[in-house]
Amino acid sequence: MKLVLASRNEKKLKEMNEILSGMGVEVCLQSEVGAAVEVEETGNTFEENSLLKAKAVLQATGLPAIADDSGLCVEALNGAPGIYSARYGGEGLDDAGRYRLLLANMPKGQARAAKFVSVITCCFPNGDVLTARGECPGTIAFAPMGEEGFGYDPVFFLPNLKKTFAQLSPDEKNAVSHRGKALADFGEKLRLYLKMAR
Repeated sequence: MKLVLASRNEKKLKEMNEILSGMGVEVCLQSEVGAAVEVEETGNTFEENSLLKAKAVLQATGLPAIADDSGLCVEALNGAPGIYSARYGGEGLDDAGRYRLLLANMPKGQARAAKFVSVITCCFPNGDVLTARGECPGTIAFAPMGEEGFGYDPVFFLPNLKKTFAQLSPDEKNAVSHRGKALADFGEKLRLYLKMAR
């Protein structure tokens, strides 16, 4: 089965294919099927934004579409940046600029608890929708560490592994990450869905 990813993020695509390929699922970028959909993320939750993106790509391509809406929720910042993680600090910032701003905004002397959240939504041409959610608890590091991953990975620290996401190999990250958990749950739901559809 081929799913069109509602994203231009090639690293996100790679993570999805690493986890879903064992189920006979291939995920491709929307650009590979001639679509260039820009979705305004007007939802108030990861679930709403994930559904908006998947629906828009399904409508543009007529093919089953998968979307991931994910973000970092920091306790001391009242859950920010949350659904605004990719836009934190405005359009002019790159990944490094965003996590540096996050570190600068961390209140002194407060707990650094945080979690990554990922919501996967898949929309099918017949109107069916599958949704899965994954969370990964951790803390905010005092300085960026590691070269792997993307986004806030260099400052998201896992106390039990004593590493940031950016210090983990792709396999290590997929085993514990929010997206890994959401995709594992999604994979189970998809397997049941395809079995019932036969």
